[in-house]
Amino acid sequence: MKVSLNWIREFLDLNKTPEEIADILTSLGLEVEGWDAVKPSPVDLDNVLTGRVLECTRIPDTDHLSATRVDVGDGTVRSIVCGAPNVAVGQHVLVALPGATVFSKDGQLFQIGERKVRGVPSQGMICAEDELGIGHDHSGILVLPDNTPLGIRASEYLNLHSDIVYEIGLTPNRADATNHLGIARDLLAWVRHHENPQAELKHDLRSTIDEVRGTKYAVEVENTEACHRYTGVLIRGVQVGESPGWLKDRLLALGQRPINNVVDVTNLVRLELGQPLHAFDANQIRGNKIVVKTLPEGTVFKSLDEVERKLSDQDLMICDAESNPMCIGGVFGGATSGVTTGTTSVFLESARFNPVWIRRSMLRHSLRTDAAWTFEKGVDPNGCLTALHRAAALVLELAGGEIASGITDIYPTPVLPTRVDMNYERVNALIGEALPKATVKNILTALQIGIENETDGGFTAVIPTNKPDVTREADVIEEILRVHGLDSVPMPARMRTSMEITQRPNPDAVRNLVADFLSANGFFECMSLSLSNSGYHVGENALLPMPRESLVFVHNTANQGLDCLRPTLLFSGLETIRHNQNRQNADLRLYEFGKTYQAPLGEGSETGRLGIFLTGAHSPESWQPAAKADADFFTLKVYVQNLLTRLGISGFQETALQETPFRYALRYHRGPKELVTLGQVAPAISKKMDIKNSVFFADFNFDNVLAALAGNRIQFQELSKFPVVRRDLALVLNQSVTFGEIRQLAAKTAKKLLKEVNLFDVFEDEAKLGAGKKSYAVSFLFEDPQKTLQDKEIDALMQQLQQAFEQKLNASIRK
Repeated sequence: MKVSLNWIREFLDLNKTPEEIADILTSLGLEVEGWDAVKPSPVDLDNVLTGRVLECTRIPDTDHLSATRVDVGDGTVRSIVCGAPNVAVGQHVLVALPGATVFSKDGQLFQIGERKVRGVPSQGMICAEDELGIGHDHSGILVLPDNTPLGIRASEYLNLHSDIVYEIGLTPNRADATNHLGIARDLLAWVRHHENPQAELKHDLRSTIDEVRGTKYAVEVENTEACHRYTGVLIRGVQVGESPGWLKDRLLALGQRPINNVVDVTNLVRLELGQPLHAFDANQIRGNKIVVKTLPEGTVFKSLDEVERKLSDQDLMICDAESNPMCIGGVFGGATSGVTTGTTSVFLESARFNPVWIRRSMLRHSLRTDAAWTFEKGVDPNGCLTALHRAAALVLELAGGEIASGITDIYPTPVLPTRVDMNYERVNALIGEALPKATVKNILTALQIGIENETDGGFTAVIPTNKPDVTREADVIEEILRVHGLDSVPMPARMRTSMEITQRPNPDAVRNLVADFLSANGFFECMSLSLSNSGYHVGENALLPMPRESLVFVHNTANQGLDCLRPTLLFSGLETIRHNQNRQNADLRLYEFGKTYQAPLGEGSETGRLGIFLTGAHSPESWQPAAKADADFFTLKVYVQNLLTRLGISGFQETALQETPFRYALRYHRGPKELVTLGQVAPAISKKMDIKNSVFFADFNFDNVLAALAGNRIQFQELSKFPVVRRDLALVLNQSVTFGEIRQLAAKTAKKLLKEVNLFDVFEDEAKLGAGKKSYAVSFLFEDPQKTLQDKEIDALMQQLQQAFEQKLNASIRK
């Protein structure tokens, strides 16, 4: 939300720098995320001064140039060559000094410098309106009144001051601060509490108009659930045209596009008072009647942007007497009912619509308008008339016309102030400081919160209707504290806290350890939404088919493509890979922590997971020769095994898989409990996701990983003083035998002395080995922590291993 400091200063005298005001706003809960200086004109008006022409003579052999001498009140008389036909002695003018930036006659900015024209020195420029960016007239220089003081900056003389525009991150509970008056009231409360108890707002924008009694414009509200209050007034004889400069500048500074004087008034009042308004061309309202209602599902409505939209029967519409839709209430206007330059009669609407209805319509039609943004936070129903009077008065001032009706006001169920019982002891307990009762009352009074039924122990707070989220005792205390200031609460001499027994292992600590390990190995963490597209899992084109009843669906009107909670991390990772690939970043190492969801909801329906993704080049581009061009399954396997080793997880089984979504995969598990499944994503899935390179994916069940860590104990083992002995075997095996089976069998056979088993060569040749055969070269490392192993002991172990391989795996030893 953008806030103009100049506008705030019109409500309240603040003798503070922009930085100090930003700090105050943030302490009040209106976090300032940044600010920009906005100049009233691209021209450097601070370097343009008022001056007086002392001399003026025509330069020979020219038809329009004059040599002048000008005094700008700084003690130096300047020689300036001027080409304006109306320049004359004695005139008071605006003079751009050397270094100032002004507009040329073709609209381009240029900097004034000292130079000679026809041999005459020129030390500045006497300016016309268009050269200063304050008008379009270039027929001659701008002549000021004779009593104009010399040396006054143009910005000051023209009352065109630079502004500071704050960007405030407004939280959803601050409906009272969607406007400049609301923010000024907050600042007033701070000033009263911290500096000047007598401070007051300069004005509160309350205007009144002379209404025509007994001729109220016809309005019927059929849906009172969606429309809590509807007010309006008819103005005839308006002249729609361009808004005055001050109004356009104010809107432009806040990112609003000026349209015309009537529409700009509605936007101005919304920014001032937080009440969105809408102006209808009254001549386009058939039957001279407004009907607030819903229309049948599928009704076509052509909106202001010339788009034909199909309405929901839950869209609140502003219609004419013939039920023709003219506006989506509180969201967006229609193509034919808006105010144009041909409009002569205007019906001004000021209403309070149900925030829930507004938000649903806004998201349903993807119309995130400023009015809808304000309405969804909750507009004060008791402020509708104030805003209507203010807007009508401005329309009469800027567009002329006259009030042609009484004020229509349909308010079937008036909203009354909320009353909250307060206890002084509770106030002090939650704040952490014993505030005097007078201080509490003064802060609440400054916030326009009333006080009733006061006793020694407490009182009843009367909450104004512009604070719909202040409904409980804690909410009122929060209002007191944000004005008093969190930084003003003293630090207690003694801190009390309770013991907290953390889960072992600590999930956050394990997660950080894993993240540090992967990041140190060149992986980047990605964070995706927990929402996914059900089309990945159900329907004819499902990439990973699942029963529909196993998905957890959500009603997401903001993005219908994200309609279920993700049952797997796979597709969010593939979407990230595709996004990067399309931006010339195809070599990726990614990881993501997240949860997956499965219906029915309940215990076990959420699973913590860790996904690791690998695609593209094996190593960064380098002058050194690379062992592998692209990452593959074994690249991923090394990272997975090293991660499990880093976590201290061992003693798991390996099972080869051939199941969707993998082309081939390996699962590490302890009995039925999966630790991780890793493999290459099926090429068909990668192709349909428009991913060119092979993708390798490791899917950890992080809940099971944490459970496996729970039983780990840190044990100390002294380094062995005795040597390690290596022996190698070349085994001829059936193609179906895996290295995992060899390692497991070796561990069972020589588990006391066997330290490590490693596969260091694979050989396949049907002519030499036979059909369906392969040769594995395997190394075995033996070690006895108590003594040096003898050759006969090693030979005996190797003999046992050979027998085990021959009997259990049908292996033969290559000689």
